[in-house]
Amino acid sequence: MKSIALHWRILIGMALGVVVALIMSQITWGPALITDYIKPFGTIFINGLKLIAVPLILASLIKGVSDLKDLSRLSQMGLRTILTYVFTTILAVSVGLMVVNVVAPGKQITEQTRNELVEAYGGEAAKKQEQAQQQIQAGPLQALVDLVPSNIVGAAANNGNMLQVIFFALFFGISLIMIPEAAGAPVKAFFDGLNDVILKMIDLIMALAPYGVFALMAALVVEAPSADLFAALLWYALCVVIGLILLVLIYLLIIRFVIGRNPFEFLKGISPAQLLAFSTSSSAATLPVTMECVEQELGVRKEVASFVLPIGATINMDGTSLYQAVAAVFIAQAFGMDLDFATQMGIVATATLASIGSAAVPGAGMVMLIIVLAQAGIPEAGLALIFAVDRPLDMCRTVINVTGDAMVSLWVNKSQED
Repeated sequence: MKSIALHWRILIGMALGVVVALIMSQITWGPALITDYIKPFGTIFINGLKLIAVPLILASLIKGVSDLKDLSRLSQMGLRTILTYVFTTILAVSVGLMVVNVVAPGKQITEQTRNELVEAYGGEAAKKQEQAQQQIQAGPLQALVDLVPSNIVGAAANNGNMLQVIFFALFFGISLIMIPEAAGAPVKAFFDGLNDVILKMIDLIMALAPYGVFALMAALVVEAPSADLFAALLWYALCVVIGLILLVLIYLLIIRFVIGRNPFEFLKGISPAQLLAFSTSSSAATLPVTMECVEQELGVRKEVASFVLPIGATINMDGTSLYQAVAAVFIAQAFGMDLDFATQMGIVATATLASIGSAAVPGAGMVMLIIVLAQAGIPEAGLALIFAVDRPLDMCRTVINVTGDAMVSLWVNKSQED
């Protein structure tokens, strides 16, 4: 089993979960067996992902900001790089929201299936909807007030307060690089080490993903055994892919009309990195190849590539941000929730900030999605709806992450020449 790639094991687990659930549904005591003895393992797996969300944000974001080394005297190239990455991330989330609102894959679920979903996860769904209603009734500046925590320990104790944790991590990271390097070195070393430990925890949790997916899918089929649910899931996956394709087209338009380069030469030059990103689902693992491609094939200067690309692998996750936006709205639609404009703008902000702390390893996007769901008041149990197809989509969105980094390196390189 270990010789089989993880994404294939996840797909096998998904298929077995569906098959076992369909068989057990024909037996009188079968559904109860799955609900009582199989579903809990899926819940444990989701809890494992939720468990590391706060430590991952703290470690990754503080490390990413502190790696800039000199924020107080940030160069023109550094400022332009960060602003460009923020721009492309917001663009990616906006494209994702546009596609999922137009296609509305979650609304293709019948009312009966939706009621079964709400009944299965009713307690959590009602709680999240109540929290969302309270947010709607709050004052216009309440979101700004809520951004700054009065107690970081209390904020870190609730995944729904993740924006407060992100604010603290940014504040901490900026302060860390503004003190003398010798004084900050032990603290930075601690968070560097903590980041490595968290990444290893993600590896260990993802090693159990096939079994978690098996349990989640089996429970999902038993609790909502409707074909329209799986049809909607396929439409959801199609929305993500369409969004990623549109994002690439926007990249190519920027390369042609803003940067003034040939888009086809760009795709040819970056293709080795794209193929590696697809196979590894890791921007970090692909980084050496990405640097080689943009320097040797695209002619980006070494000092630009060595600065822009490592930062991009840490804070620029355009494909992941787009996927989070699509997934959040799809899950809300599946549960019959109508997200107003303010809530969707909150998704833009949360997905943008969460992408900064998203580790460049397989599966981290799912952890970051928990942050987006919690902040928007969307039931986290909806993760069960999308996890089955997450791994193939993870491979696709990692390609976009790497492509976006390469495009920005070209853009910054041109700005340095002008």
